[in-house]
Amino acid sequence: MASYARKFLTIFLLLSVAVLFFSTLEVEAKVCQWRSRTWQGICGNTIDCRNKCINVEFANVGGECKRDGLGVACFCYYNC
Repeated sequence: MASYARKFLTIFLLLSVAVLFFSTLEVEAKVCQWRSRTWQGICGNTIDCRNKCINVEFANVGGECKRDGLGVACFCYYNC
């Protein structure tokens, strides 16, 4: 019985190390941003900014209101 438990533990540990190793190899896509070309005025609503970026400017990640100089502008995000 002890031999079975030892083999199980060894296999479990090796599989855990393998999963940990392969999970660190994942590469995340780089996200780029641009200032919205269709937003007018100060950006005060991130949800509206995100919707405009996705539906009008076809940004595939989203959008948000961010500081830009002295004001706040709508920025769109997409995978580079």
